[in-house]
Amino acid sequence: MNKLSNSVIGLLNFLTLLASIPIIGGALWMARNSTTCEGFLQTPLLVVGFVVLVISLAGFVGACFNVAWALWLYLFVMLLLIATLLGLTVFGLVVASKGGGGGGEHGLGDYSTWLRKRVDDPRNWVTIRSCILGSNTCNHLPSWTPLNYLQRDITPIQSGCCKPPASCSENGQDPDCYRWNGAPNVLCFECDSCKAGVLETARKDWHKLSILNVVILIFFIVVYSIGCCAFRNAKRAEENYAYGENHMTKIGPRRDYKMWRWLEDRMDRY
Repeated sequence: MNKLSNSVIGLLNFLTLLASIPIIGGALWMARNSTTCEGFLQTPLLVVGFVVLVISLAGFVGACFNVAWALWLYLFVMLLLIATLLGLTVFGLVVASKGGGGGGEHGLGDYSTWLRKRVDDPRNWVTIRSCILGSNTCNHLPSWTPLNYLQRDITPIQSGCCKPPASCSENGQDPDCYRWNGAPNVLCFECDSCKAGVLETARKDWHKLSILNVVILIFFIVVYSIGCCAFRNAKRAEENYAYGENHMTKIGPRRDYKMWRWLEDRMDRY
């Protein structure tokens, strides 16, 4: 049982070590790809891939070969990851708690201030606009009939960016009505409704990511607890305090045993 924690940690880290290889490979593949949307994920994927690789290698070596310093490094970085993931989870839940009522039609003020500033930044919006154009999200919407809109699911981005704002039929003074253009590369990409659609999509993604983070956080805490047991085993092995078949706490005799034998010898002489 004392070595069970080492075996579990070794197996888990071997699996995560293998999993880090496709993560790094995917990030390097994205570096060669010219699509702007995929370029967003390149740096985070590389960082995550290399961190998982280093942590898994340290945990695997430390658990399988009883290397205490490797396990100490593994536990230290794992603790930082747990703290970072906890902060991201709380932040994501706060971000995802606002908005959702606009359905991609205006309502910019309902969303998180942090998300809204990211989308309103002209440099970010140019990139987001290029992503939407490159994803061909709006290709089929111009040929849709009113019945198609009722029968098919439409995403917040399609609702806000690919068709004239619904408010134009009720209020011709809406600025978005003047920004709309039927050209495939213009449409309503500069409309507030398009930004609201992007915000709603980001909010939903943050919500899903936060739920996933909670699951991963629980998994990391369990692994960290098992890792602490493996670290104690490694320290015990280095200090020659390993438990044998007879469950001896030390290999050599205790000091009180030596003292008792000395006193017994003195009494025998007298």
